[in-house]
Amino acid sequence: MKIKFLLTAILCSVVGFAQSVSLNDYKAVIIPLKYEFMKTDNQYRLATLSKQNLTKAGFEAFYANEQLPDGYTDRCQVLYMDVVKDNAFLVTKLFVQFKDCFGQVLYTSEVGRSKEKDYDLAYKESLDNAFKSVYALHYKYSGTPVATARTTSPAKAPAAAVAATTTVAATQIVAVTPSPDLKDPNLLYAQPTESGYQLIDKTPKVVMKLLKTSQPNVFIAIKDNVQGSLILKEDGQWYFESYQNDKLVSEKITVKF
Repeated sequence: MKIKFLLTAILCSVVGFAQSVSLNDYKAVIIPLKYEFMKTDNQYRLATLSKQNLTKAGFEAFYANEQLPDGYTDRCQVLYMDVVKDNAFLVTKLFVQFKDCFGQVLYTSEVGRSKEKDYDLAYKESLDNAFKSVYALHYKYSGTPVATARTTSPAKAPAAAVAATTTVAATQIVAVTPSPDLKDPNLLYAQPTESGYQLIDKTPKVVMKLLKTSQPNVFIAIKDNVQGSLILKEDGQWYFESYQNDKLVSEKITVKF
């Protein structure tokens, strides 16, 4: 009975989240040049085909290496597209996912299938079929930007306050920091990974990788093959600290988690 109640509660919370987020609140979509199952950029023309399908579905779309025009200073106002390959025997199966800037999956398409033996034809047909469910969404930008704040700090909480976030598997401790200046050209956005986060710039390009530690305000950090630590100091700011030529170097990092 307890397990049934827990599953029902989880389902309700997931459905509630899905209903509260609309793709129509996002201004555009960012397309990676290479999906995880691809060996080279735009292999099988999948990046090109993705943009063509997105445009046909009514989205404004940009490649990940494009400089975004004015009006897109907040990377959390756009969606991030991913194409996932579902391994199957004698059939090519692909589906499309739209994620927010935190890596949260907001929408997953139906699976597109193809029995074509030629890879170029098979991937094109599979992607086109997956997009049929995307077309059915009848996307149209609402003009109302999506709310991007992931956590809300208490009114009088100190800069380095710690908030408890309960998950089904365990309780995770998340450091609450002041909201960064979204106009800061050096602002980095944190995207969750299995082991921590990756920080991307406005390109978007992965600038730093973070690995979780037992402390919520300390990460093992790797930047340009230099390993150090990303630490939340008492001033409420994050600093990347590493040793270079036996000298401790501290660099202020502006991050939006």
